[in-house]
Order: sequence, then C-alpha cells, then structure tokens
Amino acid sequence: MTTLTALPELKPRLTAVTVSPLLKPRTDPDLSVRLARSAAARSGSHLATADFADWLSERREAHQFRIERVPLEQLDGWSFDPDTGNLGHHSGRFFTVEGLHVTTDDHSRQEEWYQPVIKQPEVGILGILVKEFDGVLHCLMQAKMEPGNPNLLQLSPTVQATRSNYTKVHKGADVKYLEYFTDPSRSRVVADVLQSEHGSWFFHKSNRNMIVEAVGEVAEDPDFCWLTLGQIGELLLLDNVVNMDSRTVLACVPPESGAAGTGGLHTDTEVRSWFTAERSRHDVTAERIPLASLPDWVRGESTVSHRLGRYFDVVGVNVYAGSREVTSWSQPLFEPVGRGVAAFLCRDIGGVPHVLVHARVEGGFLDTVELGPTVQYTPGNYAHLRGEQRPRFLDDVLAADPERIRYEAVHAEEGGRFLNAEARYMVVDTDQTEEPPGYLWVTPGQLSTLVQHSHYVNVQARTLIACLNAISLEGAAPAAQASQASGGAGSRATAVLEETGGLSR
Repeated sequence: MTTLTALPELKPRLTAVTVSPLLKPRTDPDLSVRLARSAAARSGSHLATADFADWLSERREAHQFRIERVPLEQLDGWSFDPDTGNLGHHSGRFFTVEGLHVTTDDHSRQEEWYQPVIKQPEVGILGILVKEFDGVLHCLMQAKMEPGNPNLLQLSPTVQATRSNYTKVHKGADVKYLEYFTDPSRSRVVADVLQSEHGSWFFHKSNRNMIVEAVGEVAEDPDFCWLTLGQIGELLLLDNVVNMDSRTVLACVPPESGAAGTGGLHTDTEVRSWFTAERSRHDVTAERIPLASLPDWVRGESTVSHRLGRYFDVVGVNVYAGSREVTSWSQPLFEPVGRGVAAFLCRDIGGVPHVLVHARVEGGFLDTVELGPTVQYTPGNYAHLRGEQRPRFLDDVLAADPERIRYEAVHAEEGGRFLNAEARYMVVDTDQTEEPPGYLWVTPGQLSTLVQHSHYVNVQARTLIACLNAISLEGAAPAAQASQASGGAGSRATAVLEETGGLSR
C-alpha cells in the first residue's frame, strides 16, 4: 500500500533573487533600439543610396549573364520519367516537377483542382549578415543573378542557397559567407525561423530565414554591399530591385518591444485563437500524383501548359551566369500567365492602422492555411467570371483610386524557380469594416509577431510586411520620387503607417 504524506503548507516567501552566471536575459533589451536606429538611417557608412543604381549596374557589367529558352526535352541533365512523366534531374537531387491533386472543404464550400507542383524537400538557408559600422547596424546584401528575374540581377540576402548548393552537389564553388550561418562561433542570432515558400507552386517547401550579427571582421567582396535597414526600405519603394528572398528575411526582423502597447481591434490571444479555428475548420487533402496523369494539363513539344492557357506554364531554360557558384546549367521554371496582385486593405481603427488578413488555403502548404494578403490573385485567371463568382475584394483593389493607395510597387517572385513571375504589391485604404468568414483585421505589429512563428504567414504577406516596415519610416520619400532619382519605373508609397512592430493557382 502506498502512503500519501501531506505536503507542508506552501507559503509565499520574499527572497532576494540571485541571478546565476549561467543564465542570460530571455531577450536582448538593446536589439529593438539598434534595429530602429538602422531603420531610421537613410545613409550608410559604405554606400550612399543615391549611388546604389550605379553599383548594381557595375556588378551587372562585371559578369556575363544570358538566358536561353529551350524545349523541356532538350534540358541538359533533366528528363521525363517514362512511367510517371515527372520531370527530374539525373542526379536525383535539386527538385522534381510532379502532379498534385487538391481537395478542400471548409464546411461551406468544396473545391478540387489538379496542377503541376515543384517538389523540393531540401530546407535552404536565406540569411542576412549584419554588423555595426559607426554605431549603426548594416546588412550585407548581394547582387545576385537569378534566371527567372525579369531584370536578372536583384538585391539578394547574404546567403541564398539550397542544401544542394551549399553541399556542392553541382560541384561548384563555395557559397560565400555561409560559415556565419552554420558556425555559431562566427555570429550571434538575431532572427531564425522556418518559413514556407509559395504554396501554390511548391509542395511543402520551407526555408530557414536567418539574420545573424557577425563576430569579428568580415571580408569584403565586390558583389556584396553594406546597407542600413533604412536604405533597403527606400529600395523597396522601387520596382524589381529587392528580391523575394531578401523581402521574406526582412519581414522576420523582430518587432519593437513596445509594439503591443498600441492596442488593436483584437487581442493577440484572440488573433491566435481565430487563426487556430481557421486551420481547424478547413479540411485539405493534397496528393502527389504522376505529372502525366493530370487532367487539363498538356505536355507539348516545349512546355507543359493548361489547355485553357491559364495559370502557368512549365518551361525550360539554359543559364549562363559568370557570378554564380556554377557558371552554366539547365533547368525547368514555372512561368505564370500574367502579372499577379497582392494587396492589403488598410484602415485606421482607433487611430491605429490595421490590415485585413485572409486565411488562405494553398495546395502546397504544410498545414491547411496560412495568413495571406486580403487579395492574392492573378486577375487574368478570373477574367471569365462575373459578379459573386469573382474573388472577394479583387475588383475593389483593381479599381482603387490613386489617392487610396498607400503603397504600390512591382516585385518579382523567387527567380530561381519562377520565370517573369511578378506581382503588383499594394496597400490600399478602405472604408470596409466587416470581417467576412476567413478574414480578420490585425495590426501590422500583430502580424510581425506572428511571423516569428513557422508557417503562420505566407510569403506574399511577408513581402507586404517588409514593405509596411519600409513606408513606416517617418518622412520616407514617395517611391515615384525615388524612382525618378534612380532612373527606375514609377511606383508609389506614402509614409503613413506608423505601427509595425501562390499567387493564386
């Protein structure tokens, strides 16, 4: 028999707390101040923002870049499996193009579709190295060529590499600065979170989004430059300058420690509870199937395309890039049919800016839904629909009066897998007050807090978070003015947001 001995009465005791030398503060109290200082710095210690366009042009002229379209059948090292029709590399590495069958049920509507999808099981590293110069944090950014970028060369993170890249499956050169992200003695972590990629085109793809601060000196390289967060924010006002991988890492910057004090329409707990409920009410089945078995998708002489000419094509390219770890290769790319739109509707509630997020289902997500922009569609895919059949809020955004647009710029999606994939990113004022099923008003600060968790916020919404952070800078120049100064295309932003803390198939 077990004898239960009564526990002594527990009484509160006031004792002096001695902090063990083994313990560290749970958060860095100085980090948010240092990040804010960098975000406010419009001039850097190494490269003036006004000189950036010339620097990027010099890097473009320093290397040879060339892209040639070729039929998929002629891709060197790639072939269609004779049984499944899946397109893969002879090494069995990198990625494969397969078929996907998706069914969804949110207990009010059922949907089903078939599509090609990229299966790339490796977790890559997207990392920005930071270091203080003259008391201000600077980010080491790279002029990186990606074959799918409309202008080829864009501003990339310090490291942007798949595991195949940095383990040198391709037998290429070492990935520069990789050691700062793999050797803890070389740096200290500022941010590190696993994030999804485009759920409409990738199947269960994740990358490690990292920001680390260098310990010791950092060797210089002509294809890299040091920029403050404020300088990068100004470049985010321009079309096709800052690449997708940079934008998603920048969105992971830890929010300001006092951001929660501004309040919101919903408490943080209410937001998380709503998101959990959204994940629970959606039943999503995504089954990988042979590419050759996809209904309505046709494998032609040069491409794999939808019979109606919608959504995207699978195309092949030969790539020549003098600045990459491997200077030439062949690969398939997804090329969307038309430019997408990704937009937040925005309104002030009690003097605090809020954006309307959408709990989106995408076939390639690891979980059922992630938080996306209010609108995330390729308009041409819905041109045949009328009235209530059209996506909610899409026409409101497309018809927005210029005076309602707080931010607007065209950004390219991931140039390593997608060809000429662009979206018009926007933040649009609205009088909309309702929260339809699947939508919720949250503050940018709440969204930035959720980004610190894996697979909560999708890649398009993370781009918009980076853009919101950019236009929150007090006195930021409108993008049209900055664009004229740099000779770029005109996009627009207004510095009015103060609280920040797949494309559709």
